[in-house]
Amino acid sequence: MAMMGGSSLSIVEYLGGDGGYRCGYCKNDTGNCSHGMWSHSLAVQDYQDLIDRGWRRSGKYVYKPTMNRTCCPQYTIRCQALHFQPSKSHKKVLKKMLKFLIKGEHSKADIEVDPMESLTKEADGCSFSLKSPPVRSQSELRPLDTVPTEEEEMTEETNINEVDSKNSELCNEKSNADSSKPLQIARIGHVTPKPGRGADLSKPPCRKAKVIRKEQKLQKKLQRQTWPVPLQAGAQSLTSENCRPKTNQPKSIEDFIFVTLPPEALHQIEVRLVRSSPPSSQFKATFQESYQVYKRYQMIIHKDPPGKPTTSQFTRFLCDSPLEAEHLPNGPDCGYGSFHQQYWLEGKIIAVGVIDILPKCVSSVYLYYDPDFSSLSLGVYSALR
Repeated sequence: MAMMGGSSLSIVEYLGGDGGYRCGYCKNDTGNCSHGMWSHSLAVQDYQDLIDRGWRRSGKYVYKPTMNRTCCPQYTIRCQALHFQPSKSHKKVLKKMLKFLIKGEHSKADIEVDPMESLTKEADGCSFSLKSPPVRSQSELRPLDTVPTEEEEMTEETNINEVDSKNSELCNEKSNADSSKPLQIARIGHVTPKPGRGADLSKPPCRKAKVIRKEQKLQKKLQRQTWPVPLQAGAQSLTSENCRPKTNQPKSIEDFIFVTLPPEALHQIEVRLVRSSPPSSQFKATFQESYQVYKRYQMIIHKDPPGKPTTSQFTRFLCDSPLEAEHLPNGPDCGYGSFHQQYWLEGKIIAVGVIDILPKCVSSVYLYYDPDFSSLSLGVYSALR
């Protein structure tokens, strides 16, 4: 089957989509159901039209999962790059990379910890003594509609006070371990505050500083509206306010990525874009080093056996591409097609992003990195970059 995309001719061989195949995710032998075709040559515009309809490529094999039949449905994550706003976690990753470049710190302590895990550890450090409630005999129980006598009420009140005092002693046992003064507890379980402690009832309750600042700002606005201001002075104040730099503007991704590093920065990171198909001279020169990073990534991160990530498998999976290289007048300087985005640190490749640059998007095929730098969240960093 041939398709015409721009000036290039696309040649594909449809392989069908009826039978089930082995799934690489859940390892089901017949659960993977998808349509597939082998693409001998593919124009970038034709591939753009295919991925807009749910197709993806793995090497030269192009496939589309049958979503209502396959065991593990796969959905494309699309991002409007021109309208993207980084989240708090995204900024945290960018700041972590900036901190590493300046100070050289990227220990395992930088990896985010589940907040619930820290709470559990804190709870494990506390000791609690649980006491079962006293068991009453059948003779002490009474129906709900029975009115207790005055003697019974006094007995219950005494028991409650004893339990309250015991609980108070247990709660304050650790905090008052270094104190030589005994804890004074009232009969009814009420602790009398010492002079100088607790809230001063003669003064108004404390308010948050944020609320006070809002009220002060509102008062200033009201004063500006009520006070007679000359026209020239008012215009001058408005001009000066407009000329002031807005410090509360959120930082963009460019502010984090393209920041000028100080002279004392310990590291410099460099991003090189090399064409993988047809392979450029830079790609050929760095092939072995890039493959070694991929091999370590597959063995350590994905637990592949040493014999699985071979050079032929690496080439077939991440280097071979059916996309034809195209250079258009209104396109990017590098042109369209398949590329490897290499991240260099001190003359060493630490991560590689396999991407396809198409007329309407940049498609991410795969990313692998040096496991020694896993704490830098290079997958998130490369996506933001």
